[in-house]
Amino acid sequence: MKKILFISAVIYLIISGPTNTLISQENQNLFLNSPKLIKDPGLYYKYSPDSRRFTGISSLAVTKGGHIWAVWYAGTTPGEDHNNYVVVANSNDNGNSWNEVLVIDPDSGGPVRTFDPEVWVDPNGKLWVFWAQGISQKIQVEMEGHIAGVWAITTNDGDNPMPEWSSPRRLAEGVMMCKPTVLSDGEWILPVSTWFLTDNSAKLVSSTDQGKTWKVKGECHIPEDIRTFDEHMIIEKDDHSLWMWIRTKAGIGESFSTDVGKTWSDMKNSEVEHPSARFFIRKLNSGNLLLVKHGPISVRTGRSHLMAFISKDDGENWSNGLLLDERPSVSYPDGQQTPDGTIYITYDYNRTGEQKVYMTSFTEEDILSPDYDKSILKVFNNRKVISDGGK
Repeated sequence: MKKILFISAVIYLIISGPTNTLISQENQNLFLNSPKLIKDPGLYYKYSPDSRRFTGISSLAVTKGGHIWAVWYAGTTPGEDHNNYVVVANSNDNGNSWNEVLVIDPDSGGPVRTFDPEVWVDPNGKLWVFWAQGISQKIQVEMEGHIAGVWAITTNDGDNPMPEWSSPRRLAEGVMMCKPTVLSDGEWILPVSTWFLTDNSAKLVSSTDQGKTWKVKGECHIPEDIRTFDEHMIIEKDDHSLWMWIRTKAGIGESFSTDVGKTWSDMKNSEVEHPSARFFIRKLNSGNLLLVKHGPISVRTGRSHLMAFISKDDGENWSNGLLLDERPSVSYPDGQQTPDGTIYITYDYNRTGEQKVYMTSFTEEDILSPDYDKSILKVFNNRKVISDGGK
C-alpha cells in the first residue's frame, strides 16, 4: 500500500511540475510561449474538481445551435497564483449536466499562469475562448518588452462537444475579462487593460477584419488614486457614441467617445453605486440595456445581492432589480441573450470555500414583471451548478 501511495505521489509531482516561481533572466519570456491545450482533463487528477482549492471568475456563451459553453479558472492552491489554469466546459442539455472538455495550462506548476477567461460567439457563429497569460506575481511587470497578454483559440464547430480548436494566438498586451462588442458598422472591439502599469490603462482594441488582426485604437485614463483592475465594458448608445463602464476603487467610472473609440472623455464616477468588482452590461435584442450588478442601483453593497436591471432609455433610468442571488461571496456576472429572448447569466460563489460556478436564466419580461415573487422563484428554479470544485 505504501508503495502505491509513493508511486501516486511521484506521478502527481511529475504532472504538477515545479512549484518554484523564481525564473532565470534568460527565461523571463516564458509567458510568450503558446500554452498547452489539454483535452479530456478529467483523466488527470491535477485538473479534476476534487483537487481544486480555487474556482471562479466565469464566463458563458451560447451557440446558435443552443450548445452552452462556460469558462473559468482554477488552481490546486487557494489563491490566484502560478498554479492557475483555465477550464473550458460545455452542456448540450440546457445546463443540467456539464462536461469539462479542455484545460489551458502553460506549464503546469508555474511560473506562468492562465486566468481571466472569456467565451464569446462572434457574428459568424465562430466560438472564441479568450484568456490572459503572464508570469505569476509579475503580471504588470514589463519583461522582454512585453507584459501579460490576451490570447485566444477558436472553433467553427461550437455545437460539437469535443471540437477541434485553432492554435493559441496572442492578440494584445494586457488583460481582458469582459465581453467583446460588435459595433453597428461591423467593427469588433475588445476591452483590454494594462491595470496599474500605465496611465490610459482602459484600452479599446479593434479589429476591422473579423478578428484576423487587432490593434489599440483608443484608451481611457483612470486617476491613479482609484485605479485598480479596470474590467471595463463598452456599449454603443443609440446615437452611436460609445459608453465605457470601468471598475474603480470608488465603484464604477464612466467615459464617452464620440469618434468611435479613438478618444475618450475624462472619466467620472457613475451615479450607479457598486463595490469594486466586475459587473455586466449589455444591449439586448429589444435595444434596451441589461445591467447585472450588486445591490440596488443607488446602494453600494459588498459582493452580495446580485441583481438584474433594465433601462429603456439608453441608461438614463433603470428598472427595479430582479434578485438573482442574495448570498455573500457571489460575484463576477457574465452572460448572453439568445435569439429567443432568454438571458443566461453565470457567476461564481465562494471561490476558495464552496468553489461553485452557477448559471441561471430569465427574460427581460421577468425583470419588468410586477409579479416579483414569481420572477424570483423562476430565477431560483433555473439555477444550475456548472462546476463544484474542491469536493
